[in-house]
Amino acid sequence: MFRPVLFYRRLGVAGPHAFLEWLVYVLLLPVSFLYAALMRLRAFLYRIGWLHVYRAPVPVISVGNLSVGGTGKTPVVDYLIRCCLSRGRRVAVVSRGYGSADGPALRVVSAGKGPVLDVRQAGDEPWLLARRNPCACVVVAPRRADGVRYAVDCLGADLVLLDDGFQHLAVARDFDLVLLDASRPFGNGRVLPAGILREPISALKRGSLFLLTRASGPGADPPLLPGPVLRCRHVMADHAIGPNGNSWSFAQLAKLRGLAFAGIAEPQNFFHGLEQRGLKLHQILCFSDHTKYDEQDLSRLVAASVQADYLITTEKDAVKLMAARLPLPCYVVTMDVEFFETGELEKRLFAVIDAKG
Repeated sequence: MFRPVLFYRRLGVAGPHAFLEWLVYVLLLPVSFLYAALMRLRAFLYRIGWLHVYRAPVPVISVGNLSVGGTGKTPVVDYLIRCCLSRGRRVAVVSRGYGSADGPALRVVSAGKGPVLDVRQAGDEPWLLARRNPCACVVVAPRRADGVRYAVDCLGADLVLLDDGFQHLAVARDFDLVLLDASRPFGNGRVLPAGILREPISALKRGSLFLLTRASGPGADPPLLPGPVLRCRHVMADHAIGPNGNSWSFAQLAKLRGLAFAGIAEPQNFFHGLEQRGLKLHQILCFSDHTKYDEQDLSRLVAASVQADYLITTEKDAVKLMAARLPLPCYVVTMDVEFFETGELEKRLFAVIDAKG
């Protein structure tokens, strides 16, 4: 079955190969050139001060990427929250809240005591970060400057993490951490819509530090980048969490037939990780990134689960299914991040934070 999303993703990552791919690619190139020019103009207007930039009185750390989705940003933001909290900082995460339901423009997901909104109001990533880090403040605001201002003035934040902030130039930042997938840092090298880049590669000159995610090791040669480079990999937990919150070893689940599903940018990485852990996946289902799991999605899940013994998914997907009536027990696998240059990120980051106070 032809899937436009997968077709487009393959074209943007690997470039055209078949005739249809070349045809689509050539048709999209003029739009891509125009988009790249507009993004360069936008960055220039911010740089010369024609477009207003809000500067907060506290350190602002941006965590973002150059490409559309799939760099594993959420575990990195989660790691940074824990690092900052361990240093006694009053941390606030300000996010756009992509995928959240319609509602007030500015929403407080957590004031430092865990989530006070449900996942549909907050968006899956902000809600997950708030649940994992109940002492952190989490604010959703399409106008990120409003969110930063509220976090500082009303929630008492003395450090702000700007989630997915590399392109959000309306907020000044003291440190720009840019994530790139080590296996395909620039996709086919083109900006949207002919590629997966949000801006031309030249925009990386704004970066303070570059983090190659899903790296194979510390000796992997990085692409030519205009700044220091660190490497990390995403590590799957050594167990799954069952419906009642209890831990299940992969050895226990390997005796059964599983149906794995995910609505994330790179679901194949998740499925491959499960198979490496020894699970026998009877079937896999890919949903669109940030899917809300409506009735149609749940119907697909029910229909596919007929011959399976259990369901298994990511933590980001599971938080959106807490109220759903699933046909089988659903197990959740968490992801963490492991750095090859141990302590180097914290050293560089807190040198900047401590210098500003």
